[in-house]
Amino acid sequence: MATDIDIFDRLKQDHDLHRDLLDRIEQTHGESAERAELFERLTLELKGHASAEEQALYSTMMRKPETTDETRHSVAEHHEIEEALNDIAATDMASGAWLVKFRQLKHDYLHHIDEEEEEHFPDFAEHLTRDDEVHMEEVFERRKSAEKAQAEVTPERKEDAKE
Repeated sequence: MATDIDIFDRLKQDHDLHRDLLDRIEQTHGESAERAELFERLTLELKGHASAEEQALYSTMMRKPETTDETRHSVAEHHEIEEALNDIAATDMASGAWLVKFRQLKHDYLHHIDEEEEEHFPDFAEHLTRDDEVHMEEVFERRKSAEKAQAEVTPERKEDAKE
């Protein structure tokens, strides 16, 4: 059953949570339990959100020729973000490299979600029917919990972490 909130507002709710987690992580120091817990939570949230967003929103938008390029761009960025998360997970949390990589991820992710919210979502809305919206809302809610439950913090091998 569809919720009272539209798909774009629902995605923005997740984005706001992600912004908060990014800010909270940036305030932590060294290899602390708080940093580890927040980073794990962020990773599971981002991976679950991206997968559900691809299955709900982007699979629908790929079927609409007017939005195919924007859709491909966003999905490619999802994969770059996942690679960055995995690389950060493989980096010594107490090192300066960890914070440098984290700050780059934060910058890239904020750019990604700002672009989605300010450019893509308004463009997409012009090409959706109410049936599309209801379908996307239902798929997102169902898949988000399943994808988040299956997501893992999957570091590359420490020796393969990018310098």
